[in-house]
Amino acid sequence: MSRGIFITVEGLDGCGKSTQIGLMREYLAQKGFEVLMTREPGGTKISEKIRELLLDARNKEMNSTTELLLYAAARSQLVAEVIKPAVNEGKAVICDRFMDSTFAYQGFGRGLDLKLLADINNVAVDGMTPDVTFFFDLDPETALKRRLGSSKADRIEAEDMEFHRRVYEGYKKAASMFPGRIRTVDAGRSIEEIAADVRKILDDLISQVRR
Repeated sequence: MSRGIFITVEGLDGCGKSTQIGLMREYLAQKGFEVLMTREPGGTKISEKIRELLLDARNKEMNSTTELLLYAAARSQLVAEVIKPAVNEGKAVICDRFMDSTFAYQGFGRGLDLKLLADINNVAVDGMTPDVTFFFDLDPETALKRRLGSSKADRIEAEDMEFHRRVYEGYKKAASMFPGRIRTVDAGRSIEEIAADVRKILDDLISQVRR
């Protein structure tokens, strides 16, 4: 059995990730893949419990290092229980957020040491580097306005605009550091225009894995 593919999706809340993930799933299924969708933090019983702690707006006293370690713990469980087995079984895995969120949110947003983050991420992902990462690029003002217009803010979304601007700069920095893996997609356009770009990138990836 051939190895599957591992796709991660990044961007600020409100950038349109969820819509595009659904379209990716449909497209990959049409291409013959069994598709598994998951999310961070979450995706397993243990990781979903950690998600509740991390996003609960009442947990305002949580310090940045605690936050970092909880995200890493949730990621480690998701990789071991879901992502690695599925990819090894030949499935296409789409994960809403992964290791680049740590770089952007805890590194640039919280100001934690980037070397520390890299070391912790390396342990948590256990060698499961994404085959491709989509960064849906939308400015923080527009993204947050969209997100808060649809539901109540969680603990991370409730941070001030300067925090979200730093996170955005973190994503831009990550994309510049890993242009081969992180593919930047302009998320300020129509759903179909964005999806067309995504399909082209997916076609390239599929052709590589099926050689």
